[in-house]
Amino acid sequence: MNRILVVDDEKQITLILRTSLQSSGYQVETASNGLEAFEKFEAHRPDLIITDLSMPEMNGLELTQAVRGVATTPILVLSVRDSDTMKVKALDEGADDYLTKPFSMNELLARVRALLRRNAPPAPTETALQEGDFEVDLAAHRVLLKGTELHLTPKEFELLVFLLQNAGRVMTHKALLRHIWGPAGESQPEYIRVLIGQLRKKLDRGAGTRYIQSEPWIGYRLIAEGTTASD
Repeated sequence: MNRILVVDDEKQITLILRTSLQSSGYQVETASNGLEAFEKFEAHRPDLIITDLSMPEMNGLELTQAVRGVATTPILVLSVRDSDTMKVKALDEGADDYLTKPFSMNELLARVRALLRRNAPPAPTETALQEGDFEVDLAAHRVLLKGTELHLTPKEFELLVFLLQNAGRVMTHKALLRHIWGPAGESQPEYIRVLIGQLRKKLDRGAGTRYIQSEPWIGYRLIAEGTTASD
């Protein structure tokens, strides 16, 4: 059973989250501030942390920094602060995803499942990747989308695999640039815009299904099952 640590100074929020998460089969621990949360994190090492940003004693960003100093545990930030600047800051400090209050419980549970799935240890001899509508032969650099082979350039293939490995999570421009082009690419944001545009054309194929969502000023999120153009 996956263990989740919920951190928020609003008791009503922690009660609602604990009840919903427990109903979905998770073991839940709660904390009312970042300092208490980090103590419980060190004692119990949960599989996922869900944290608010604005809290007494130690805020959500400081908690994220402290956890990232010792572990790669997935962190989902919940906050009423929906500015792009704050989202980028949280993600750059090490958060894995960001959800603005108020939120749909179904969306939160979907984000939780995606983060836990991404953090599961891979099979040691993994040569294939299956996610949603995609089947990837990593060794042969071969991609099937709903059974149809896609013809991708090496960079397009590398980008798609990285997005699939992080499906459902928002990946910042900086993280994508660093992964595909290394540290030197971080100062060239137009690189990723062009590559994303090329990849989108090959994935969407005018069929009314979109796989790559833009998070304005932040980055991109891949939905492996796709969404309709009206979503």
